[in-house]
Amino acid sequence: MAGNLLSIGKSGLFAAQAGLSTTGHNITNANVPGYSRQGVVQSTTTALDMGSVGFMGTGTQIAQIKRYSDEFLNTQVRTAQASVSGLESYYSQISQIDNLLADQTAGLSPALQGFFKGVQDMAANRASIPSRQAMLSSADTMATRFQSLDARLGEIREGVNTTIEASVNVINSYAQQIAQLNEQIGNFATTEQRAPNDLLDKRDQLVLELNKQVKATVTPGDNNSLTVSIGSGQPLVVGQQAFQLAATKSPTDLTRLEVGYVVGNKVSVLPDGALSGGELGGALDFRVTTLDPAQSALGKVALGMAIEFNKQHKLGLDANGQPGADFFAESPAFVGKNINNATASTTQVAAQVTDPSLLKDSDYKVEFDGTNYNVIRLSDNTSTAITPYNAAGTTQVIDGVEFTVSGLAQAGDNFLVRPTIDGAANFKVLANDVSQIAAAAPIATSAPLTNTGTGKISEGKVDSDFLGSAPAMPVTLTYDGATGQMTGFPAGLAVSVTGTNGAVTNYPAPAANVPFTNGATYSFGGVSVTMTGAPGNGDTFQIAANSGGSGDTRNIGLLGDLQTKNIFNNGSATLQSSYAQLVSTVGNKTREVQVNAKAGEALLAQAQGAASDVSGVNLDEEATNLIKYQQAYQAAGKVMQIAGTIFDTLLSIGR
Repeated sequence: MAGNLLSIGKSGLFAAQAGLSTTGHNITNANVPGYSRQGVVQSTTTALDMGSVGFMGTGTQIAQIKRYSDEFLNTQVRTAQASVSGLESYYSQISQIDNLLADQTAGLSPALQGFFKGVQDMAANRASIPSRQAMLSSADTMATRFQSLDARLGEIREGVNTTIEASVNVINSYAQQIAQLNEQIGNFATTEQRAPNDLLDKRDQLVLELNKQVKATVTPGDNNSLTVSIGSGQPLVVGQQAFQLAATKSPTDLTRLEVGYVVGNKVSVLPDGALSGGELGGALDFRVTTLDPAQSALGKVALGMAIEFNKQHKLGLDANGQPGADFFAESPAFVGKNINNATASTTQVAAQVTDPSLLKDSDYKVEFDGTNYNVIRLSDNTSTAITPYNAAGTTQVIDGVEFTVSGLAQAGDNFLVRPTIDGAANFKVLANDVSQIAAAAPIATSAPLTNTGTGKISEGKVDSDFLGSAPAMPVTLTYDGATGQMTGFPAGLAVSVTGTNGAVTNYPAPAANVPFTNGATYSFGGVSVTMTGAPGNGDTFQIAANSGGSGDTRNIGLLGDLQTKNIFNNGSATLQSSYAQLVSTVGNKTREVQVNAKAGEALLAQAQGAASDVSGVNLDEEATNLIKYQQAYQAAGKVMQIAGTIFDTLLSIGR
């Protein structure tokens, strides 16, 4: 009896000691990230069959050192953490662009307004030398602003590359550590009751840290291991094997880092959007949905300014009486040849924006399918075949972009085309002297004082057709009072007459006799003049080349009108409104990400609170447990003491 009692006391002593050790372990690790509360689970030992009196207990034993952790709640924490980390990463990047574009001093709007003010001041001062110099200086200021904004976006792009590279290294490190822990846990955890709790906590914490970098999906595997996958199901950890990611250069843009998945010696670039959540997913999402569109939109404004200004500038005369030349540089589209194209391919692709009003907010892929070259608009995957194709060179205009393709290719060869992304970076002023500003109109109209009627002719305008089919000057129009018609139009040119009601009447060449209509506009060979009044029989009106236009500001006035001209979105947006749309889009997205990040933080706190209720260490509870196990220890010791006394009594009887 004494021996049995001693054994019972001993088992209780060991159980209380285990409880004290476990409680102490909880207390000392209460502030360790990822630590889960542990508890001693006791069970009774096998009872002795005492026959008719029943069974007698033999003490207690430690059934399990239980780890309190809820995988469902842990999954919620990981998901919320990935979302918050992704939004915070996105916000840290987009807020820089938001502050940059909306700045009242460093943004583009002040430079645009300053440039057009210089143009208008030049028109108001009859193109004087000081006003010409001021206009040229404001143009340089605007060009510098375009370039500096683009350079800042380029720095942010480099920052994204750095983030990608750093995140990939961290993810690979976590994958290796998780795989090693899978191995260690598998070696120790022969049964669920013998699971190495501290190693499980360490592994769970690593998985949580992994979700700060990229959203990871966790699936229980064999032998207490975890299978971790990312993206669209790419395995990162399977049992004791860790797979690797790689920061690799884009095959179509060597300045752009992409995330690749390593299989053997091959690196497969993951598509945009394949990875979500975490710092890496947030950075990739930011680059695709905000940085690329913002830089392209800024370049679109620059190209729109350059193309439209140059078109009108070429229709004027400079201070030396020469036709205007390009005033601003028009950047060609970025074309990236895929480095994986066949080495035997001789295909060359070039692209240039020709009509800003038709531009779509999209990049393009030029791909050879084995039969045709196809231009694929990446925003909606609309495909346009370049036909008929001539290997010597074929040009086709799609969405306001002129694509020129030449050479031969193999099926699958492709090129990336970004029409406007370099527009701001390459925007610069080509005119280097004030005399090169084409402020004057190329034509001048007049009516002799000998005319007998009240007919008048407007100053006249020219359009783009004037550059290719300008009539021989001078042109003298004569009014025939008997027929009410105008004669003298160039024999080789058709004439169109636009009435005051907007109706257009066309007269094919040779337009020998064209009816006179008060207030109508007559157009031929790119020249347009408006006739008013009531001319007398034989009255003449002359249209001649402008030879004395040093003080003529008709063309600079038309250049100033570009400030309010709708040149984008099928003629529905101006330069200023297009830039304002960019600022608004970025601002709204910034606010959206900021609000979502705050909401995500609240959800993360809730998920962490719920998980902590299960696995967190409560120091007050542990202090209570210390007292409980201390008393149990003392009581078990008292049992052993009594057992010893009984044993000594039995021995003394035997003497």
